[in-house]
Amino acid sequence: MQFESFSFPSRRSNVIGQNGVVATSQPLAAQWGLNVLQKGGNAVDAAVATAAALCVVEPTSTGIGGDAFALIWLAGEGKLYGLNASGPAPMGLTAAFVREQGHDTFPALGGLPVTVPGSLRGWQMALERFGTMGLDTLLARPIAYARDGFPVSQRIARGWARSTEKMSAQPDSKRVWLPNGRAPQPAEIFRNPEFARTLQTIADEGYDAFYRGDIGRQITECVQAAGGFLTQDDLAAYQAEWVEPISVAWNNGYEFHEIPPNGQGLTALLAFNIARGFDLPALGYGTADYYHALIEAVKLAFADAHAYIADPRHAHIPLSGLLSDSYTRERQSLISNHQSLTPTPGQPQ
Repeated sequence: MQFESFSFPSRRSNVIGQNGVVATSQPLAAQWGLNVLQKGGNAVDAAVATAAALCVVEPTSTGIGGDAFALIWLAGEGKLYGLNASGPAPMGLTAAFVREQGHDTFPALGGLPVTVPGSLRGWQMALERFGTMGLDTLLARPIAYARDGFPVSQRIARGWARSTEKMSAQPDSKRVWLPNGRAPQPAEIFRNPEFARTLQTIADEGYDAFYRGDIGRQITECVQAAGGFLTQDDLAAYQAEWVEPISVAWNNGYEFHEIPPNGQGLTALLAFNIARGFDLPALGYGTADYYHALIEAVKLAFADAHAYIADPRHAHIPLSGLLSDSYTRERQSLISNHQSLTPTPGQPQ
């Protein structure tokens, strides 16, 4: 039997829609986003609905205690909007204190690395400016998923199981995420009634139920008990912000856009700039030379990202230099066809 050859083989088939498409890592979330579109909602409504559903059905990757970034294209205006809803560190936390605790970098676990949760304020700003549906409508299905349960997919179950030791270290975490002392199995129905009540409270009372109400109080008490600095004042003071996207140009008038730092999108633009210096089609998709060029480009991009991406309110970020043609050529020249490099950050002008 002879099979048709594709340039970019994938276990997933292409999805084509005439009126809209929703793409996520979890089909239940995508289904809810599509349902919102079918009910007359716009892309922003569907995006918030989908993100909320992911907080329930993919808790290994996302949650309302996290951050949000968005690029929103308004076709009628011909304008791209950038939204940064990543929360800062608590106002009372200092680098000196972290060092006094014996850390060279922020620890990955515990209360100390917890920042202000930005997602909900981001949803609020996006919906108030561009949305057409109320938050209560958009949270309806996620609330039902949490209350009535959903089948855990195989990939999510695997990630869940890998985090068993970490989740067992904290009593509330163990109680909620490890019912019967273990992670849910693939296809097992998982229910989270406490999260359903949290989402219902937000749907009924609005975003301030999280940032200024009892939900926020419980969050800060939990974080402080684990050694963190997050306070109710930190939550109450937080606002997401509209930002100007950054971009690099490509052939035929195309541009690639990302959220500027402190977002990590600069990394993708740096890697793209370096990689386009190679004739990738000539190298041949899937060949060692093809992957070598891409891997080295990504390594160099991450080296610069680690060195320069920071909060622009507290650090100088040489954006124009990092994305300049001269700096890109300098970084491209470091890549050898014969060996792997150990990347270090460059010195953009």
